[in-house]
Amino acid sequence: MKRTREKSKSKQGIAASKKWMVVSLAGLLFIAPVVGSGVPLNGHSISSIASAASASVVKLDESPVTSGAMLTKYKFTTTRSGKQATALADVIRVDLQNPYVKIDVMNGKNGQFTTKQSTGGMAKENGAVAAVNGDYFNTTADGAPIGGQVTNGVLLSTPSDIKGMYSFAVTTDGKPIIDEFAFSGTVTAEDGSTFPLAGINKTSYNPESSGQTYSHVDAMYIYTSAWKSTERPKNSATTPVEVLVQNGVVTQISDVGGFTGMSVPQDGYILRTHGKAAEFVKNHLAVGQTLKTSYMLNSKTMGQSVDPANLQMMIGGHTILVNNGKATSYSRDVSSIGGYRARTALGYSKDERYAYIVTVEKNDNSSGMSLGELQSFMVDIGVWKGMNLDGGGSTTLVSRPLGDNDATLTFNTEYGTEQRSVVNGLGVFSEAPKGELKGLKVSGSSAILIGQQASFKLKGYDTYFNPVDTSGLTPTLKSSNGNIKVSGQTVTGVKPGTSTITAVSGKASASMEVKVLGADDLTELNAGSQTGQLQAGSTVSVPVTTVTKDGQKIDVPESALKWEFIGFKGSVQNGKLTVASVDPNVKVGYAIARYNGFSTAVILSAAGEDMWENFENVSYPVQFTSNNPQVSGTAAVTQGTGDHAKSKVLQLTYDMTAGTGKMYAYAELNGTAGKTIAAPATRMSIDMMGDHSLNWARAELKDNNGQTVYVDLAKTIDWDGWKTLDIDLSDKGIAFPAQLKRIYVVNVEEGQDERAKTGTVAFDNIQFTMPSLSSDAGLPTGKVMMTIGQKSFTSNGQSKTMEAAPVMKGSSTYIPIKYVLDTFGGQATWDAANQRITVTRGGKVMDLTVGNTDFILNGKRKGASVAPYISSGRTLVPLRLVSEQLGLNVKWEQNTKTVTIES
Repeated sequence: MKRTREKSKSKQGIAASKKWMVVSLAGLLFIAPVVGSGVPLNGHSISSIASAASASVVKLDESPVTSGAMLTKYKFTTTRSGKQATALADVIRVDLQNPYVKIDVMNGKNGQFTTKQSTGGMAKENGAVAAVNGDYFNTTADGAPIGGQVTNGVLLSTPSDIKGMYSFAVTTDGKPIIDEFAFSGTVTAEDGSTFPLAGINKTSYNPESSGQTYSHVDAMYIYTSAWKSTERPKNSATTPVEVLVQNGVVTQISDVGGFTGMSVPQDGYILRTHGKAAEFVKNHLAVGQTLKTSYMLNSKTMGQSVDPANLQMMIGGHTILVNNGKATSYSRDVSSIGGYRARTALGYSKDERYAYIVTVEKNDNSSGMSLGELQSFMVDIGVWKGMNLDGGGSTTLVSRPLGDNDATLTFNTEYGTEQRSVVNGLGVFSEAPKGELKGLKVSGSSAILIGQQASFKLKGYDTYFNPVDTSGLTPTLKSSNGNIKVSGQTVTGVKPGTSTITAVSGKASASMEVKVLGADDLTELNAGSQTGQLQAGSTVSVPVTTVTKDGQKIDVPESALKWEFIGFKGSVQNGKLTVASVDPNVKVGYAIARYNGFSTAVILSAAGEDMWENFENVSYPVQFTSNNPQVSGTAAVTQGTGDHAKSKVLQLTYDMTAGTGKMYAYAELNGTAGKTIAAPATRMSIDMMGDHSLNWARAELKDNNGQTVYVDLAKTIDWDGWKTLDIDLSDKGIAFPAQLKRIYVVNVEEGQDERAKTGTVAFDNIQFTMPSLSSDAGLPTGKVMMTIGQKSFTSNGQSKTMEAAPVMKGSSTYIPIKYVLDTFGGQATWDAANQRITVTRGGKVMDLTVGNTDFILNGKRKGASVAPYISSGRTLVPLRLVSEQLGLNVKWEQNTKTVTIES
């Protein structure tokens, strides 16, 4: 293991101004009056036990990570507000009696505090085969844990004086402990005088039981070389006197103000003192004298003392969750860490043999858990005693797949593949010697697209489930059926379904199942451009990507797509659509790409996007505003940077550090009036410079009916630099002309500590696809009235007859869609082989399948409660669903059983 093995040794003036500060602690929220720039920590009411609804837990999969460590995936199903909800949990069970596996705490970069790092980064740096995020921390402070930490038998951080915060520890003889600890220590001068130690390597905070308001007032702390920063600590509201101790001897004593710019040497520590502690230094310490320290951890629940030297590891957390195999009352108020979130927890079994590292996913595949549900789940899988760790956006699990060399992200975090930087993490380490070859496995993607090529390798693992070098093996690959074609070391998806890929090398072989994804496995299909110009010779870039139901974004091979052209003749080659000729009298053309039947469309028309604002000649005022008086910032048109250095941009800076709750930073256009979007728009594109703050970017419009419409530009600003955002406005119900009033950044209250409170973003080249310029131009308007059970109907006041009368089924009306499109424009085509209706109207392309409540609208899978069906040889569609998706208004008159459709 590549871990720090340093042994910890034992280590004026308060500003008068008073203000309120909110400190967000990775899920904890504390509000307190502070002095100067001191950091508050208070609040400790105990909540009653949370209860989870009746739930079930099913084991989905398990795989060894190394000898003594097993990774298991569970599905947790429960009922919330009368509806079924599911969550996925990933648990590593570690055998504490197995000599070949060990759990230990990692922190920051190079094993130092004040240097946060991702869980995966710490695992890689320290050689962990698996790792999870660790303790809570004050996101505005130095970057050190709130709780205690023992790494490799060395006490690196002491518990803070905060009530109800539990820790997980393992003794040197392999026994797990979950308890609430306090720290006590003493410094003894050469003359025999003593002074109490307040802690080791601590950030500033508000103690809750010591009688002091601020942690570092009148206090003495030790800082070791595990503390990288030369500020010990920042924002303490105190001015220190510091003492450098090397090899047990005082070598330097600072003036008031401490050692400026001095790092703690490896062979010593710095004693950081203030007030009464500084007086002790003045009266009892001198350069050249010896200095001794002693300290213990004290159990708050048992009243017993624990020598840190008898601990192999320790990590701090939050509330206790499980005790004696049952959900227990919270030891601390949990209102700030509520909701259905990703979760991280630790526990151990009744016989004290197994430690459980528990993570709960919150992503596209999993709804997260409440704390009460987490308690229920932990009890169900055998946890006897357990506690909560930092969760939400911090929850991250990396693990080494069997046969691989490195630990990788086990599941997507709340921010996708983004791993939050944290102060410490818990690692699982293999202590095993090199073993003999135990088994082989096929390594490669478990899911591919039709036409997609993938490579598979044969990997090996030894008797301790650690990787074995198999680079000398060149396996032969075989497929169990025609779903996948094999050529050498490459396989290609042929048709949807599952195949077994077998790799054979000599007498050794291994197999894995690989799924070729079909339409039912997708949620989106997106072309590089959604609009284009309908003119002979015009070209449009149309590389196609898909998003699968488990959140993967995959480039679709051109060979897997079937293109259909309506209203023009064209071709697609190398990701480029070329219009060869336009059919007579056609104003709108459709290029429809299908992957296994799942469609997306490029809408071509005589004109396309309109450059609405490029900020080169802005004649209206732009100003910064916020919903919170504590939020500050600027909004101005200024010279751009990076890719937009040669143009002017709208720049928005914000500082939310003093605010609380949901906070907004607005760039307001033209005062409260906004700037007019004169014609109906179906799409919006905007260039945005991100700041990787993980905040939310939105725009606010006011439409012609006086309604406020909020448009998401990016749910998460997870990039730096410039990128173009494309936003679909067609389903927003905006009545035009409308006013674009504000573009802004939101930092929501839940998980607020996980996002940056300061930052700078910028916007440029706002364009709208205008219906008057594009695909919806010239669509007929009118009014159609139909009555249930009657074939006669009126279209714009004229009586007409349809082949099949409208039918009421359940609470929905069904008709042949043809009679709606005849009045309002558009067309429908029927694919008998796939039982699919494709409806095109203006900028909309809609696929509906008989008997299927899912439908595809402009490349996006959407769900409904109704589906088309066939009656007497005719296909009937749900009238309201289809009409409203096409932009029409539907009204129902119960007394006369009449449906009115208008545009």
